[in-house]
Amino acid sequence: MSRKIVVLSQRPTTATKAVILTRVSSKEQEEGYSIEAQKHRLQLYCERRSLTVLKIFELVESSTQGDRKQFMAMLKFVKSHREPIAIVADKVDRVQRSFKEYPMLDALIQAGKIELHFNSENYIIHKNSVSQERLMWSMGVIMAQSYVDSLRDNVKRSIDHKIRQGEWIALAPIGYLNVKDNRGRGDVVVDPDRALLIRRIFETYATGASTLEEIRLQAIAWSLKNRVGKKGNLTRSQIHQIITNPFYYGRMMIKGKLYDHRYPPLISKNLFDQCQAVLQGWHKKPFQWAGKEYVFRGLLTCATTGRVVTADTKKKTYVSGETAQWTYLRCGDPENPEKLMWVREEEILEQVEQILKRLTIPAETLEKVLAYIRETDQVERVFLRRQMGELQREHAMLQNRLDTLMDLLLDGTIDRHDFETKKSRLREQQVAIETHISANREGDDSFKNALISLVSLSSQAHELFTVSTIEQKRKILNFVFANLSLNGRSLCYCFRKPFDLFVNCTNLEDWRSLVDSLRTDPEIRVSIDDIPVKFCFTNLVSN
Repeated sequence: MSRKIVVLSQRPTTATKAVILTRVSSKEQEEGYSIEAQKHRLQLYCERRSLTVLKIFELVESSTQGDRKQFMAMLKFVKSHREPIAIVADKVDRVQRSFKEYPMLDALIQAGKIELHFNSENYIIHKNSVSQERLMWSMGVIMAQSYVDSLRDNVKRSIDHKIRQGEWIALAPIGYLNVKDNRGRGDVVVDPDRALLIRRIFETYATGASTLEEIRLQAIAWSLKNRVGKKGNLTRSQIHQIITNPFYYGRMMIKGKLYDHRYPPLISKNLFDQCQAVLQGWHKKPFQWAGKEYVFRGLLTCATTGRVVTADTKKKTYVSGETAQWTYLRCGDPENPEKLMWVREEEILEQVEQILKRLTIPAETLEKVLAYIRETDQVERVFLRRQMGELQREHAMLQNRLDTLMDLLLDGTIDRHDFETKKSRLREQQVAIETHISANREGDDSFKNALISLVSLSSQAHELFTVSTIEQKRKILNFVFANLSLNGRSLCYCFRKPFDLFVNCTNLEDWRSLVDSLRTDPEIRVSIDDIPVKFCFTNLVSN
């Protein structure tokens, strides 16, 4: 049976000069596509067609993204000639992979400025092309665009699969590293040089004593730098991005949605939440006074007006030539809220010292309390092992429910919407359990050491405060108090946990009862474990 070969008739063209267009995308270049091979084929084509080559354009750019600056430069060169110029390319997809350039090219063709010569596909588009030839061009663009769309769909499916598997799909945040395994597949690992410093940023900021700018300067002192680009110091905006990035406690934010990832977290969820609370508080504080050395800068609110209490320094020079200065706090007058009143800072500092004295524990009692904490350490370890077993059993039960849920989806028993809703609820429960498990794993000794440090700090708070610098006083205030307000000349306050519990202990029996309750209260355990005591206690008066 004979086959009839249909050859498109090519009407005479008028171009005698040509430019050669070769193109590879960055990805194609990596995969071995050759511009040289394209050039060789197209030069032979021009010889056969008796076309004089004016210039060869080698484009290394995507045909679907960006402004295609190299492509537009080629068109500008072509339009600068009066006579028709043939644009010679290997295939349609070397010129375009979408209809974005179609109107522009068609206008130049109809004006007799250019012709499109496609070597491998063996047809020419010019001013006098018939409908069948133009249809071939349009079909070529459609096929090229279909190829791009298919690639995009494959990439999207691949990305969605990676996200479901908990894989990160971009540059790893500071504190982690992008690496490749033996098969060349990308992975993310903890950066041994920066991970600890990232945790210290969270721990420092969680105390509420430092602004983003102060932490930026501290990061410089720690020699914490970027690992990409010019590898310079971190900026304040980068510090903000670090503090607000959930990746560090085990979840990744992608297009406004949170997903679990499979990489080791650097901090706990509780510590992250503490930083967010501090950040929200700082947003209400007047940064125009951030550079001035005042103990209560940004820490006091006025109980009358609800505004932040500001401070100012007044100087007075006596006849003898001596100069004295005092710091005053400005707040609303409780008896007349429309008026302001000025309160000596010294008066409020004296009240703080009296409050901190309430936390002081007699030396004999303190020694017995610390001994009791150490003696009950073995009981604590037994409790932790029992709690870990219960948490792991509950986690396994939730995983079984997730597996069953997946089977129901595959069987068609439930639809995708119900599946995602129930899966999300179960995963939230799992994440909460994983947080508790992680907290328990991070040290049988961590709770004991944290509690010992907190009790010791509580007992020494007054002494430390009286000998500290202004900045050190600020750190102690942020560490001990949850909030401070000024009602006229009276200081109103609330202790942070667990200092609010410590203040009510008046004898050894009270302390023993409190220690036992702290050990068995999971919520308080997590909060104490997450307080950066080791860092804060050793650096509270040294930084």
